[in-house]
Amino acid sequence: MGFKNIRFLIFLIGFLTVSVSSAQEKELYKELYSSYENFKENSIEKRRFTQAEIQPLIEKFQEKINFEVVQVGESIEGRPLQLISIGEGDIDVFLWSQMHGDESTATMAIFDILNFLDSEEFSEKKERMLKKVRLHFLPMLNPDGAQRFQRRNLLGVDINRDAVRLQSPESKTLKRVRDSLDADFGFNLHDQSTYYNAERTPKPATISYLAPAYNYEKSINDVRGAAMQVIVQMNNILQEYAPGQVGRYNDDFEPRAFGDNIQKWGTSTILIESGGYPNDPEKQEIRKLNFVSILAAVFSIAEEDYKNADISKYEEIPNNDRKLFDLKLTGLTYELLGEDYILDFGINRREVQDENLEYYYDAYIADRGDLSTFYGYEEFDASGYELVQGKIYPETFEDLAEFQRQNISQILREGYAYVVLKELPEENFTELPVNIVSKDFKISENLQPHFFLQKDENLEYAVINGFLIDLSKENFGLENALILE
Repeated sequence: MGFKNIRFLIFLIGFLTVSVSSAQEKELYKELYSSYENFKENSIEKRRFTQAEIQPLIEKFQEKINFEVVQVGESIEGRPLQLISIGEGDIDVFLWSQMHGDESTATMAIFDILNFLDSEEFSEKKERMLKKVRLHFLPMLNPDGAQRFQRRNLLGVDINRDAVRLQSPESKTLKRVRDSLDADFGFNLHDQSTYYNAERTPKPATISYLAPAYNYEKSINDVRGAAMQVIVQMNNILQEYAPGQVGRYNDDFEPRAFGDNIQKWGTSTILIESGGYPNDPEKQEIRKLNFVSILAAVFSIAEEDYKNADISKYEEIPNNDRKLFDLKLTGLTYELLGEDYILDFGINRREVQDENLEYYYDAYIADRGDLSTFYGYEEFDASGYELVQGKIYPETFEDLAEFQRQNISQILREGYAYVVLKELPEENFTELPVNIVSKDFKISENLQPHFFLQKDENLEYAVINGFLIDLSKENFGLENALILE
């Protein structure tokens, strides 16, 4: 056999080995996705939870023989920062979440992953993986922020901009743990705005990845290159479950940020940002995608399969763009000072949080004009419709109980977006499809997201607190309207 034939045979054997391995991995990830409910930590299904709520979960793993739980620091208010470790391999993988207190999706996924590691399912695959890697989880790095569901810590510092000065105890803990582990791989787990889309597409950037730059030149060394290759594999997997909904986070170098510095310190760092997904306000589907993609990455790191990934594919992941609205209305006729204008409207719904970490929506008109390069989670072609501002109902009711005895649907169909009560409820919102207001309330001169769409003199749709309502239907579904003084 000639030398060329021998080289070809070696190439063919290698190619077939990689192909068989890839097929097996793909099957594993499908099994992980389909069996996810077996591992989901059902005690946390809302984004707003506190350190006290996850502490019993951490203590549960303290009692497990294969897990090691160590307190590695404290927050400013004295809440424990704990590291949960498992595995006996030489490759250290460090995952930390909720550096920002209101970014909790991956914290939920971490406990799902821990349940998976503790289960009897996939035992052979897990045993093989855990002989090669040692996993370290630091969930909820910012418990004081989580207590208030706010981005910053109690000092008012963005922990992710404190990697150099290290003024916060949480920052010092993260740096100390990273250094003590000298981790080979790091997963920096965050949430991003739900209004990010995959560039030039209407699809939300449900998950965005980044291999952070370690210098202004955005150089690629072996450390950053390995992170890029892992991301390529994670992207390939997520395309199976959220096709076109993966973005690439901006990689401008930020010298104060932990991700950029941890990359510089020699840990291949992967940033994961959890964005938006249609009809998933509590990010439960996105949590599942975190579970699958992070585990896929860990298995790939253990087997070193990521080294087969084509690093050039990293640049093919679409950039993040911010061109999504909750509701986009196109081609609506808007009358101003006797003239008609054709405008698109982009409406968003901000979350307002109360003292119990519950929230309601307060909508606003984010933009208007030519929005042809923007998209909406919900889109409506309003061509041929005229915007009619909502009115205040002429009758005043004593209280909410009296108002609820009225034909509320008919009141709405007549173009009334506001109803006056003598006695306002203590809450800031109502589940009724009209806004509740005081007797002194006056409609703002600035257009509010409480109006109607009229065609041929008939009101066919209402927009109440940014929610589009079809007035021809019997039941009007919306999350909430507002109570306004």
